[in-house]
Amino acid sequence: MSSFHISISATALSALKSRLELTTFPDELDDAGWGYGVPLADIKRLVARWRDGFDWRKAEQQLNALPQFTRDIEVDGFGVLNIHYVHKKSEKGQGLPLLSDCISIGPGGFFEAQKIIPLLTKVHEGSELPTFDVVALSLPGYGFSEGPKKKGFSIMQYAEVAHKLMLALGYNEYVTQGGDWGSTITRQIAYTYGGKYSKAWHTNFLLTSPPPDDESSKYSPVDKEGLERFKNFDQFGSGYFIQQSTKPQTLGYSLADSPVGLLAWIYEKLVGWTDSYPWTDDEVLTWVSIYWFSRSGPAASIRIYYEAMRTRQEVGDTPPSSIPLGTSNFPKELGRIPKSWYPHVGNVVFEAEHNVGGHFAALEQPEQLVADLQQMFGKGGSAYGVVPGRDGYGT
Repeated sequence: MSSFHISISATALSALKSRLELTTFPDELDDAGWGYGVPLADIKRLVARWRDGFDWRKAEQQLNALPQFTRDIEVDGFGVLNIHYVHKKSEKGQGLPLLSDCISIGPGGFFEAQKIIPLLTKVHEGSELPTFDVVALSLPGYGFSEGPKKKGFSIMQYAEVAHKLMLALGYNEYVTQGGDWGSTITRQIAYTYGGKYSKAWHTNFLLTSPPPDDESSKYSPVDKEGLERFKNFDQFGSGYFIQQSTKPQTLGYSLADSPVGLLAWIYEKLVGWTDSYPWTDDEVLTWVSIYWFSRSGPAASIRIYYEAMRTRQEVGDTPPSSIPLGTSNFPKELGRIPKSWYPHVGNVVFEAEHNVGGHFAALEQPEQLVADLQQMFGKGGSAYGVVPGRDGYGT
């Protein structure tokens, strides 16, 4: 294990500025709005800020306030990968061990950790709220983790890395939380390592394929509305998924060579997948800069789509686990599955409904997401005491 601080070289910063100065913008139709993609005015504004006003050193300092480390993890059939992660212990000194993928994968990298980790580890004097020891890794190919060099690194391997990291940190029993790809990966952890090691899991993006005994006549209005959102996403918002899951290398040249191309590719999702979250330009640019300065480059982060498709795990097709499962539903998520499908995902023992929030719940609504975890794992909760001796109330 080694301590880690982000320190992007002056040469890399200068090279980025030079590329931004040479940007060629496309034309745009009159009154195109968001119908054709990211508006030109938005990208021009963000590029100008990135080139002349954005202070990466300030963003770097804020990110480095998180306790970061790297560690070598051996993956069966793929050799040793050097993994970057955040590890923050409870203020009580011993919390419930939580592997939190909601803040480590997808477009955000570990950017969301700045909001949610302090809430998870904080002691609430005079309350009965549990605290957590939080581990948030940058998955291989994301952020500052080393990327795999061989084909076939799929959901099982991401789960293996996460599990072995927890064991290496001394957490032989732990719980997990995941959103975006983290939902699929934590589900794999629950299935493969559930019972002995993984004791419970929570997700804010519950996914599965339609079960064979599906009966749409039993759907509630909420079920129907959730499936309609999925349908709309599939028709109007899934082009990126098709490209990344079929020919990721072709797209990778553009993402690795053009910072503006990378910016537009990610910014579209940041706006479209949130519940009117009031992005600041510097938040967007910090998020995208983590991709630009990532250890393996932006192209490495999209290969998970290709590999998951090849193993048919892109929508959470891993068999269900019997360990406790909790879910938090946010209204502007990409969609939601009917409740009748829940048994095909796992043993749902906790469910929370929210009236605000979208896909990036840990960023948009960190207090609500943390409150759900505290309720699920706290005293009287449906998963209280799943890790004996590490219930989040220790000293």
